[in-house]
Amino acid sequence: MRKGELTRAAILDVALDLSSRDGLEGLTIGLLADRMNMSKSGVFAHFGSREDLQMEVLKLYHHRFEQEVFFPSMKEPRGLERLKSMFARWIKRVSVEIASGCIYISGAVEYDDRPGPIREELVSMVRAWQGALLRCVEQSVETGDLKPDTDPQQLVYEMYGLILGLHHDARFLRIPGSVDRARLGFERLIENYQNPQPRVPAAAPQTS
Repeated sequence: MRKGELTRAAILDVALDLSSRDGLEGLTIGLLADRMNMSKSGVFAHFGSREDLQMEVLKLYHHRFEQEVFFPSMKEPRGLERLKSMFARWIKRVSVEIASGCIYISGAVEYDDRPGPIREELVSMVRAWQGALLRCVEQSVETGDLKPDTDPQQLVYEMYGLILGLHHDARFLRIPGSVDRARLGFERLIENYQNPQPRVPAAAPQTS
């Protein structure tokens, strides 16, 4: 990477840290310049506006979320094992973010009634993740891991509720053991939706 690219990447790293702590609306060029020991004009040279900076921070957060949660889970077998991996990695990431904050969750509070490009981008990212969870649940029904009458949207809703509850109790109320409660809640969800009939493996092709 060239020097300019390295500087831009370093600015984004610091901006993501500040946004996780103070929210995207708390991110200012002045604060970022102070943290980077740069002038405001130096920061502006890499990002044309505060909104451009916020957008790039969102994209970086989403990229890291995919790298830590989504893509590793896709290596698991299609069905329940993949769904369990997605939730387990999601829990792990949120448990780390308890000390800093989740931009998806804090952003939902900041931009729930604030129209504009930042809200649209944030909504698109969250819906993309929910869509991935929904597809995984549907595949788990197709493979026979989950009951045929499973409502995929309801299960995703309940999974998301566990994460929101974890973030609230662990970060806001500082209740010990919240991560374990979220994991237990997911296990009970799966017990309720799991197909009691074992998956029947596909018959091997006959050779003559």
